[in-house]
Formats: sequence, C-alpha cells, structure tokens
Amino acid sequence: MVGLADIADGVTRRIERAGAELGGLLFEPVIRLGVTGLSRAGKTVFITSLVANLMDRGRMPQLQAAASGAIRAVWLQPQPDDTVPRFDYERHLAALTGPEPHWPDGTRHVSQLRLSLKVQPSGLIAGLSGPRTVHLDIVDYPGEWLLDLGLLERSYSDWSAHVLGRARARGAGADAGVLLAALEAADPAADFAEPQAQTLASAYTDWLRTARSLGLSDCTPGRFLLPGEMAGSPVLTFAPLPPAPGAGRRSLWREMERRYEAYKGQVVKPFFRDHFARIDRQIVLTDTLGAIHAGPRAVEELRGAMTDILRAFRPGRNTWLSGILGKRVERILFAATKADHLHHSQHPRLTAIMEALLADARRRADFAGAATAAMSIAALRATVEETVRHEGRSLDCVRGRLLEGGRQAALHPGDLPEDPALLLGPAREGAKRWLDGDYRVMDFAPARLSMRPGEGPPHIRLDRAAEFLFGDRLR
Repeated sequence: MVGLADIADGVTRRIERAGAELGGLLFEPVIRLGVTGLSRAGKTVFITSLVANLMDRGRMPQLQAAASGAIRAVWLQPQPDDTVPRFDYERHLAALTGPEPHWPDGTRHVSQLRLSLKVQPSGLIAGLSGPRTVHLDIVDYPGEWLLDLGLLERSYSDWSAHVLGRARARGAGADAGVLLAALEAADPAADFAEPQAQTLASAYTDWLRTARSLGLSDCTPGRFLLPGEMAGSPVLTFAPLPPAPGAGRRSLWREMERRYEAYKGQVVKPFFRDHFARIDRQIVLTDTLGAIHAGPRAVEELRGAMTDILRAFRPGRNTWLSGILGKRVERILFAATKADHLHHSQHPRLTAIMEALLADARRRADFAGAATAAMSIAALRATVEETVRHEGRSLDCVRGRLLEGGRQAALHPGDLPEDPALLLGPAREGAKRWLDGDYRVMDFAPARLSMRPGEGPPHIRLDRAAEFLFGDRLR
C-alpha cells in the first residue's frame, strides 16, 4: 500500500526534476539540430565541416555570434544519449583534410554529436552575467527514413496503388519491368509462401536501388535501402500488390498487409518517437543539381519529397504524430548542396529554383508551421572558378579534381534558367527531357587543403545556414 509519505516523495522528486530541467534550459540550453537529406546530398560532409568551422571560426563571418566574438570557445563533449552511436567526426575530418582527401562514408543509421559553445550574452543582460554554455546536439539520420512518415497515413492498399502507379510511370530502367512482371505473375489471393514473398521483396528493393541511382527521391520504405540489422527480417520482406477483394486470412495479400503494418508500427513509429519528435531545428539537404541533371521527372519527385517533408513538420494535424510533435520544430532549412559545382554567377539561379520548389511544397502541404528558408550551399568547397574561351566566347567554369582518375578538369554545367518556371513547369507536366538546356554534372573529389590557424575548411554559405538554423540562440 502506498502511503502519503511515498506520494509526497514522488511529487517532490517530480518537482525537483522539473526544476533541474528548467534550470538547464535557462543556464545551459540545448539546441537539437536534425540533419537529413535525400540521396547523395552530403549529410556527413555537412556535419563534419559545420563542426570544424564552429571550432575554428575564421570562415564564418555571416554567423553573427562568430563575427562579433560572442562565441568565446567551442569544444566537443560526449553525446547525451548513451544508446545512440556517436557521429565519427574525427575520422570523417581526416578523410576530408588528409594528404589524399576523399569523401567519407555516407549516413546509414542515426548518429549524434554534442558541441558545446561558450557564448557571451548580448543585449540588456550582457553586462549582468558572464558567458553561458549552449549545447548543440547534432542528430544525423537518413532522409529515406524521414519520407517514411507518409506511410503512417496510408493503408497497405493505398500504398500499393501509389507504388504500382509510380512504377508504371517511372520506368526506372529494366528493374521496373522485372518488378511488374513478378507482381503480375503473383496471385495475391493465393496461400502465402515465404519464398515468393522474398522474391517479390527482392524485386521491389532492386527497383528502389535503380530509382535512387537515377536521382529519383521517393524511395520508400526507406529501410529497404538501409536495412542494417533488420536485413532479411519479415518486417522488410513485403512488396506492393494489386487489389485482391475477399482475400483470405492466410493469403499472400493479407500477410503482405500485416508486414506493412508491422513496418509502420515497429520501425517507423519508434524512430519518430525517439528521435524525430525531439528536434528543435532541421536542415534538409538536397542534391538539386543532380535532380536537374537527371531530368524533369527527378525534379518533380524532389518537389514531391519536399512536400512530404513539410507535411511531417506541420503542426496541428489530427494524426498519430500530432500528440508528440506539437510546434516544437522552429526552423527548417532546405539547402541545395554542391553549389561549388557552379560558378558563383549561377548561385542566385540555383537558390531561386530552391525557393520556388519550397514555395510550391508549402502550398501543397498546406504548411503554416515552422519558419522555412531555401539556400544554395557547399559545405566543403572542392573547386575553384575560372573563365575559359570556347568557340569564340567566354564560359564561366569550375575546376576540380575528378573523383575517377584524379585528373584536373574544368566544367561548364550549362546555364540555369533565370525563371525557375522553365524547369518546374516541364517537371510538373511530365516532360521526358529538357527542351532547352543541357545540364551536366561531374563527380569531384575533395581538394587538397591548406588551412591557416583559426580557419575551418572552405565552404560556400555554411555560415549563413548556421545563422538561420541556430544563430538566434547564440545571442
């Protein structure tokens, strides 16, 4: 039997815990920054360069707290969540800045890093208190997992119809034909057989891989591409099927439906509950240039992915997430990476394309939540600019070390249109290719760096991104 003393003790402990949490918010506030991105967007490079440039702030003039000297010191601390892997900052930095620099491995799971900043307050309280400590908890997670949020609002039959329609429209090489042939040969109403489920799931996964390699964005369920320790489990062994009215309890269709629902309940929901719901600020990295190079369909899928992402952050929805998200996420930045693949004269056009994509996504998502912005950045600058003469005219190019072979090469990727509608219009209308313009991309390796004391790696607008994401919390 619980006595009054026990009840009083429990209440006292809760009050003490609440007071401790409030004190932490007041005196050592924590900013949880979510970093995610779609395929090949450069999440690992972004985090590594951001941390390096916060520790050595010589290249961060657009971060006001750095430019004013308000940031007195920055250091790494153990991440606060003991069950979350640490982001391997030191190894990734060595890969980017070593004698033979190379791109580090990409994100395959959730990881975390805590950066602590000693900041001198400004304003009315500047003369009344000394420096305070602000903790920046950076949470890295695959963008494919974020897009899984849309599954929570779709039944298995709705999801299947969506995927099959997309496969027929996409094509995505020979793998679409293999997938559709395998599905047509299956009888959804027949008794379930595990070998058949594995064959269908394998065909679907191969199609997702091909779609991702072609620069397409909507590749869900995300864990099919990044299975980790779940590889081969029933929760990752399902595929879309055509409708089967009246299918029995032991049928292929019913078992695929059960596994789809298990994926939502046992994989998607825990991720959003344990990680996503605790984020304060968010950056979503996109390989927009890669999508433009891949063609109108890839641009349209990028627009759709941005819409789905904004729906994930929209407050006040009557869904499972509304009870855990509320209005916690305050700022979301969509950043087109690899701006160093363009001459600086083209950067405003890339930014304008991102802003148009974001504006359309906001309208589609009926979004009225966190502050949002679009930007073009390069977390690590891998090229230099030069102007070359070609067929009697001057071309603004970028030069860098090619990923394959290591030789130096100059690139003029093609001029982006001044009016984003010239890209977004054909993409929305389902055009197969661009009628005007040939947009090329090259895979550059990191440049060999020579950094002066107090300087982090060279970048493009990383300081502006940091100012938008958390600069207000450092004042």
